[in-house]
Amino acid sequence: MSLWLTGEASWFALPGRAEEFDLPQSAPLQDLRDAVLAGGRVTLCTQCAARRGITADDVLDGVRIAGAQTFVEEALADDAQALVY
Repeated sequence: MSLWLTGEASWFALPGRAEEFDLPQSAPLQDLRDAVLAGGRVTLCTQCAARRGITADDVLDGVRIAGAQTFVEEALADDAQALVY
């Protein structure tokens, strides 16, 4: 399982940011993020992080910063599947 954070979602890679987000009638964002971290990988887009001044020292434990090459490798892996909601 892999979740890529891009654009304004980049902020959710930082401690406390998902906890501040509230969407009525939805599961808490931090619970969803933590479930992905427990069973898979969360990646923050390199360019998106750089545009926001986010570094590897800033993100939650288990979140990596990676770019297009890593995304393509994941997307083209033999066992790759996609579900976009």
